[in-house]
Amino acid sequence: MSSMNMSAEPLLRDAADQALVDGVLAEQRRPLAKTITLIESQRPDHKQRARSVLEGLLPHTGKSMRVGISGVPGVGKSTFIEALGLYLIEQGHKVAVLAVDPSSSVTGGSILGDKTRMELLSQRTEAFIRPSPSAGSLGGVAEKTREAMLVCEAAGFDVIIIETVGVGQSETAVAGMTDIFCLLQLPNAGDDLQAIKKGIMEIADLIVINKADINPQAANVARSQIKSALGMLRHASPNWTPPVLMLSALQMQGIAEFWNTIENYRSTMQRSGEFDARRRHQARAWMWELIDQGLRARFASHARVQQDLPGLQAAVEAGQTTPSAAAMRLLGYLG
Repeated sequence: MSSMNMSAEPLLRDAADQALVDGVLAEQRRPLAKTITLIESQRPDHKQRARSVLEGLLPHTGKSMRVGISGVPGVGKSTFIEALGLYLIEQGHKVAVLAVDPSSSVTGGSILGDKTRMELLSQRTEAFIRPSPSAGSLGGVAEKTREAMLVCEAAGFDVIIIETVGVGQSETAVAGMTDIFCLLQLPNAGDDLQAIKKGIMEIADLIVINKADINPQAANVARSQIKSALGMLRHASPNWTPPVLMLSALQMQGIAEFWNTIENYRSTMQRSGEFDARRRHQARAWMWELIDQGLRARFASHARVQQDLPGLQAAVEAGQTTPSAAAMRLLGYLG
């Protein structure tokens, strides 16, 4: 039996979509922004076009370092990302900054929505800053941010920074699409170490105490507390114990050390094979997430399901039928 080529069938691209592919690969700003707008659209025809454009870009993706950054409001993420971005540009890199902010759909505001927060960085041609998409749910926001990341990679950006607010599951989502997940902390000791309480420490690959210049003594105490907390956790890799760095983004102190640590992390993970393994795992998990979303959408739009769901739901709530019987009946409509 001959082996089958299991790659997805290529989608035919019209001239407009091919022009987007060519423009992105030529590192032109306008096609890049238009492609991401297409990806973020909810229209079915736009979704089809976005798939076609992404297929054309896919062979040119994957060459960047994907860096996730999170921290509570007030920790100085914007200042830190701008300082890091400007430093990286000086080192010859091209930097894209994306965001995952599920609250933007609810509040109408968005982290990165106000580019004046990173005024110097946004003026640089070697940088691209994009606010969080408003997709109504964390899953939708994460999906569109992942795809925007691929487009930025195809456009020649070799460092992709994905920022998130420390809310709900958004940090887990960002850790699931990046090569390294960095957690920013304030130099507060004791009860203010929210990351320990929230369990975020377990997914962090690197912890940074920002604003360490304000109170160096408190920063040192916080560092000791975080290190001892990390000692009690089981880390994702046997080859990497998350370091705890102290820096001041405002004073541009410690930025070079931060990036050197990331370079060290990458080389360590590549040597052990974990770098590529993490990406393969992320791609597989992403596929299953999309299958799950697609099946739910198909289920919800089925005519018989829409007809019988309210009655069956009420019967389950009233104890007149079991959840499993109701679920099997509804799923049976899908054939």
